[in-house]
Amino acid sequence: MNKKILIVVHQEQSTPGRVGLKLVERGYDLDICRPCLGHKLPPSTEDYDGVVVFGGPMSANDGNELPFIKDEIDWLAVPLKQKTPFFGICLGAQMLALHLGARVCVHERDCAEIGYYPIEPTPAGKTMFDWPGHVYQWHREGFELPAGGQLLATGPGEFTNQAFRCEEAAYGIQFHPEVTLAMMHRWTVRASHRFVLPGVRPRETHFTDRLIYDRAVDIWLDSFLTHWLALKQTASQASAA
Repeated sequence: MNKKILIVVHQEQSTPGRVGLKLVERGYDLDICRPCLGHKLPPSTEDYDGVVVFGGPMSANDGNELPFIKDEIDWLAVPLKQKTPFFGICLGAQMLALHLGARVCVHERDCAEIGYYPIEPTPAGKTMFDWPGHVYQWHREGFELPAGGQLLATGPGEFTNQAFRCEEAAYGIQFHPEVTLAMMHRWTVRASHRFVLPGVRPRETHFTDRLIYDRAVDIWLDSFLTHWLALKQTASQASAA
């Protein structure tokens, strides 16, 4: 059986970016699901080596207006129960936090993080990965740490919680390691209206900062995916024991 990753994206033209490229390089097939277009999420994730839920312009709190958001948040019970490695990026992390009972909300002063911002690993995070000093952000909502979650990285700015782990196999991060240079060009043009929000970095700094910080992000993503993909084998061995 081919190695397979379930990819969940939230717009018709969205791609898994650098995360997808690295998974394909490792020999995985990508099963791309777009619930926003009516695609059905699978009733089981046991045949997948992992699930990655990406970001999007909507809110994790939009379940009343966008029923697929509520359905997707409820569906997260499937990979969590089956211990399928889960990786939530930005909206995906916020959905995970909401599913686990934590709040997701906008900043009280309507601040946003768009551009590169510093992060710092917690003591628990330091034992797991070599974290980059700055990461690429694109969000105006943040998540509380769910009960039982382990905080792995924090930010000194308006959105403190930046990465967490739930049990052994589910991870959520606020930032965007998947963004390629082409994606950065596209996002900063199509969502240019976001640059008026408080706290947002000017568009030109996104590209100059990428030259400085992206190499460390790329190295972190490699090490994270190596660790994350090994969790499936670990869970399978535990089940067989």
